Amino acid sequence: MKISTAALPHLSAGNLQLPLTTVFELPEKVLQFGTGVLLRGLPDFFINAANNLQIFNGRIVVVKSTDTGDTNAFATQDGLYTHIIRGLHNGAIVEENIVNASISRVLSAKTEWQSILACAHNPEMQLIISNTTEVGLQLVKETIVDTVPVSFPGKLLAFLLERYKAFNGSAASGMIIIPTELITDNGTKLKLILEELALFNALDAAFIDWLLQQNTFCNSLVDRIVPGRPEKILYTELETTLGYTDELMIMSEPYALWAIEGDEKIKAALTFATVHEGVVICPDITQYKELKLRLLNGTHTLSCGAAFLHGFTTVKQAMQDSAFAAFISKIMLQDIANGIPFSLPAEAANKFGKQVLERFSNTYIEHKWINITMQYTAKMKMRVIPVLLEYYARHNKVPDYLAYGFAAYLKFMQAQTITDGKYYGDLHNNPYLIQDDAAPYFYEVWQQEKSPSAVANKVLSNKELWGANLHELNGFTDCVIKVMETMAVLPQ
Repeated sequence: MKISTAALPHLSAGNLQLPLTTVFELPEKVLQFGTGVLLRGLPDFFINAANNLQIFNGRIVVVKSTDTGDTNAFATQDGLYTHIIRGLHNGAIVEENIVNASISRVLSAKTEWQSILACAHNPEMQLIISNTTEVGLQLVKETIVDTVPVSFPGKLLAFLLERYKAFNGSAASGMIIIPTELITDNGTKLKLILEELALFNALDAAFIDWLLQQNTFCNSLVDRIVPGRPEKILYTELETTLGYTDELMIMSEPYALWAIEGDEKIKAALTFATVHEGVVICPDITQYKELKLRLLNGTHTLSCGAAFLHGFTTVKQAMQDSAFAAFISKIMLQDIANGIPFSLPAEAANKFGKQVLERFSNTYIEHKWINITMQYTAKMKMRVIPVLLEYYARHNKVPDYLAYGFAAYLKFMQAQTITDGKYYGDLHNNPYLIQDDAAPYFYEVWQQEKSPSAVANKVLSNKELWGANLHELNGFTDCVIKVMETMAVLPQ
């Protein structure tokens, strides 16, 4: 049996959370650009939860913009999909199985563009969300009238122009627009792109004024690991337990954050924010960006080289080793947390840090360390160096765990061979690919300098690479060199 609205009355196994029957009668209030697992596992999760509590009370029309794949699975399953949640939350094991009924329709931009534009005439429509990847949030100078625009901003502008015409430019017809692409100030950037594209298309000044004044573009940050379809063994087990098949099934971790920059007006409109602590609406989301960038991403970056060189393949494997788990905890809560270049309450950093440790320990997530090392140098510069400089400004001493992570990074970047233009390191006679734009530089440095001390001195002194001379930080170079020479010993 395949999941569908007709199948719902026959489902009861596996602690399944089913939607209210009244959900299917709710009006469409959201236009969503993208069918991907992140949107289905985060915003759609929140909206589904709210609808089942008879809050927000609106469903989602999804726009499929890409040519790859089709919408058949959504059509045959009536937009339903199973969202399984696995992991830890506050020390407790979480195993939830949810049938998500937030999606009413999925429309193809290529073949159903007029149906998409018809949604602009719906007075209940109030929210637009997107996740078209970072590449999707780019200006493409194209005609948007009497055609199906190629780019996401082009499609969005055409939709908003249709809405403007449908409601004669009324203030009440303006939309709340929340891109979730992983770009800083994504809402601000999207607004600027639409303004430039509107000018390129020589659209009326009155429309452009309505576009900029009556529509609210919110910056947002999303944070949840949504690997997508469960791996084969678990998926087969779930099919047996739940008693149906589901082509659209997704899995996610319990942790969920959607931080939205908005005022009280936005908060009043987005009532689904009241049903889950993971939706945060506030005037400034910088705190959440810094917490994620430093304590989650920064810890990943500072740990990945050390973990890989110690023989750990995945994050969860490293967390099962008590000594290395303690190292990760200390690098995060002792060094990074005390060097975040933003004023944060200590309790916020501590709470977020403990949540990160739970997330790292999730046995259902296969996160490989070698993948985290991709573009290692750029990540170090963006995520770690500001923390290092701030730590010294506050404490004027070596952050021992951060220094260890930096030393491991330098060791990892020691390429031994070049094959077809690709650089490979060596770990116990096993080659590994160094996927980093700075790989040629490090290859030359290691070839020329040979010793760890000479390499550390040269790299840390490279102001062009780091934007600062790290060799001038009191004791840092000496500590890094010492670690490079005794890498097998973790700091206590």
